[in-house]
Amino acid sequence: MFKKILVLSVIVLMVAISSACETQANNNSSENPDTQTRILNVMTHDSFTANENLILKFETENNVKVNFLLSGDTGAALNRAILTKESPQADVFFGVDNTFLSRALNENIFEPYNSPMLENITESFQIDPENRVMPVDYGDVCINYDKAYFSEKSLKLPSSLSDLLLPEYKGLLVVENPATSSPGLAFMFTTIVEFGEEGYLQFWKDLRGNGVVIVNDWETAYYSNFSASSGKGNQPMVVSYGSSPPAEVIFAETELDDSPTASIIAPNTCYRQIEFVGILRGTQHREMAEKFVDFLLDIPFQEDLPMQMFVFPANQNAQLPVEFEKFAQIPEQPAILDMDLIDRNREKWIQDWTITVLR
Repeated sequence: MFKKILVLSVIVLMVAISSACETQANNNSSENPDTQTRILNVMTHDSFTANENLILKFETENNVKVNFLLSGDTGAALNRAILTKESPQADVFFGVDNTFLSRALNENIFEPYNSPMLENITESFQIDPENRVMPVDYGDVCINYDKAYFSEKSLKLPSSLSDLLLPEYKGLLVVENPATSSPGLAFMFTTIVEFGEEGYLQFWKDLRGNGVVIVNDWETAYYSNFSASSGKGNQPMVVSYGSSPPAEVIFAETELDDSPTASIIAPNTCYRQIEFVGILRGTQHREMAEKFVDFLLDIPFQEDLPMQMFVFPANQNAQLPVEFEKFAQIPEQPAILDMDLIDRNREKWIQDWTITVLR
């Protein structure tokens, strides 16, 4: 009996000590929250990449671990954020662009934040007056061309989309299917800006009659069909990006003094895509989320963007890499559609294009 009482007394004493220790630990944690490493979840698309040293610097300075949730392409990532908005899986969402933005805002998944960094962001990119999302970068989908081909053939460059219907350009252009490709969708939007909803399908009929080649994805178009790429294909024009010419120099196996490609940047021949970041509604780490948004908009991250994701910084004070300064061309009059118009008509436009062009 004595042994049982002694054992029971020891157990009670141990529980009391454990409880006291736990209470003290909780008090210490409450008094010194910075002693514990926090986790900030950032949902984004699979194309996101960032300088590891910059991310580590942010983590060290803020005693936080940034966990990136790569969630497919832009549309898939946005769908995930919308489907989980009642129980958000992340604190920040990066990568929604102006072709999907209206849907994101209508779903009310973001909390407004007036970042002090917005004073340095190009004003025309700030298309949400409530600042539920903030512009991080932009890029243009343009027709790239093989400079050697046009020079050797003494062929003048098209100066408009309508010029692509001329017989001298028959069979010289490869484009991507807008139903399966982001640049393909952007190029379809470009034709809608130029010819209107009433005229864009007729343009596509005529373009098909002039031998345009249509493939499902950018990789096939650029690396197999394009004559200036590694595939040395048959088309000297391809729907690609305004950052593709500097990329040709940066990734060349041998050092190049000039890019073998350039972009056609006549009015309404390129479509401008803008990417945004926003704080997801319901975050439990609002203060840290704000700091991360500021970090994305600040000079160090902005100046590193071009070499990481081959896009252009939204911060007007950020300097471009030398290769971008020399070989990238930025259109003065890019095509752009109202985000609400896109949201209402995207699927119909794609369906109409498919029926008209592919059947």
